[in-house]
Amino acid sequence: MEVKGCRSEVEVFRRSTIETVSRRDSVSVKCSPASQNLQMSTPRSIPLTIRNTHSIPTKREFRASSAPLIPNPFPELCSPTHSPVPTGSLGRRDPPSNSSTHVLRVFGDATHSRSVLVTSGTTAHDVCNMLAQNAHCTDEESWALIEHHSALGLERCLEDHELVVKVQSSWPVESDTKLIFRKNYAKYEFFKKPVLFFPEHMISDSADVTKGMTSSELVQNMVKSGSCPEIQGFLHVREGGKKSWKKLYFVLRRSGLYCSNKGQSKEPWHLQFVGDLEDLNVFTVFNGRKLYGAPGEHVFCIKASKDRFRCQDLKLMCADSEQSRTCWITAFRLFKHGKQLQCNYQLSQSSARLHKPSRPDSKYTDREESMVAMDFSGTSGGRVIQNPHEAQNAEQEEGHNWRKREALRHSLPTSSHGSQLSAVHQVQPWFHGGVSRTEAQRLLEEQGQVDGMFLIRDSQLHAQCFVLSLCYKLKTKHYLIIPLEQGDKQYYTMDDGVTLFTDLLQLVEFHQINRGILPVCLKHPCTCIAL
Repeated sequence: MEVKGCRSEVEVFRRSTIETVSRRDSVSVKCSPASQNLQMSTPRSIPLTIRNTHSIPTKREFRASSAPLIPNPFPELCSPTHSPVPTGSLGRRDPPSNSSTHVLRVFGDATHSRSVLVTSGTTAHDVCNMLAQNAHCTDEESWALIEHHSALGLERCLEDHELVVKVQSSWPVESDTKLIFRKNYAKYEFFKKPVLFFPEHMISDSADVTKGMTSSELVQNMVKSGSCPEIQGFLHVREGGKKSWKKLYFVLRRSGLYCSNKGQSKEPWHLQFVGDLEDLNVFTVFNGRKLYGAPGEHVFCIKASKDRFRCQDLKLMCADSEQSRTCWITAFRLFKHGKQLQCNYQLSQSSARLHKPSRPDSKYTDREESMVAMDFSGTSGGRVIQNPHEAQNAEQEEGHNWRKREALRHSLPTSSHGSQLSAVHQVQPWFHGGVSRTEAQRLLEEQGQVDGMFLIRDSQLHAQCFVLSLCYKLKTKHYLIIPLEQGDKQYYTMDDGVTLFTDLLQLVEFHQINRGILPVCLKHPCTCIAL
């Protein structure tokens, strides 16, 4: 009887263990689909789970049942402590760990994008270098990452030292926010020409504490040292959640942003504290009139980095001119980052020198090191040109002869004479085809609108003509390029035939050295790439 009782007890114990194991199996099976659904709804900024952690049962779990546990091949899907899904984020992405890897999607234009693998320590400068190399860009200078919020009409150029994953973790989960890779020539232009970015009437009188120093000298000395003078001026401001705009007097200092509640008074009891610069981000606003009813086109806004991207959390401001808006935004950047901006500028300059060819007297790139210049003018069948100066002269002469032959071939009289013009300009980065005048101005504004920035487009009013759009003093000027016939040859001109060019490439190369009728030489081509 005792043996039978023991067997029955053993059978009951085995049944209980089987039930517990089956319950655990059912729990794991039920958890997997739910976790897969959660994983599918994970936003794009969530890190890839490359962890090697596994759930190890404790001694108490082994004592509860004598049967072996079935190992879970996906512990990170069922364990709440290791789950990649942010719990309790309330519409915001949690900051990822330092050892995680992330997939970052960057757009080159409205339709083309590229995904790159980054870590939590990857900076905006690193991402720009990776994208420039992957896209085989010959010019790796002045590239930038733009934080673009389409619904709110906000844009901000990321600083080179900013961590892209940290920036992306502050975005709302369900939003159309994206990163755009494009040129920004004005990112460090204030280090080269600080007087143009800080007008004399916007520099506060209290900032001039030096003896016998003009405002331009003061600005140059402060900017070179990574500092900024105190800025003052009137701005139209709209508080969050309101529709009305009012004009107030603002003062920007190192301690923060202040507004005066009594005219232009800067007395301490009249200044109202607006925000600390360490906690604020400044954005450029596009379509400010349409989205927010702004009194002008030169709109920007400040937002606390901890606040969510909502209209009621934005403090919108409108300046009287583009120069005034540029001054305020540049002063915000200098006061917030200071010496770090100067280090970023020096790093960009040093990296630009490193990417140049090793031979300063030659135009050959690293991809052309396997090619050599040849001279076939003699009777010996050709020789290799060893002298780099002679090779450069041969290259220029060959290019000039090619363009001359091309222009002569296309200038022959035919029935469809207008369609036989040289098409060498169509493969140049500065040629943008049939974009409109408004679209051309938008492209130039997006890429910095610095002096000498240009593009060439087809004229929409005059057939077979082109338009040169050029930036000068934060304004865009347009010059008509018309075809001109002399004899049996076809030329291009911008000054009624005084200066003639065989093609648009020759016209651009000439004005990169000589101003001609232009206010400034052509310097920075407005380029767009498809990632």
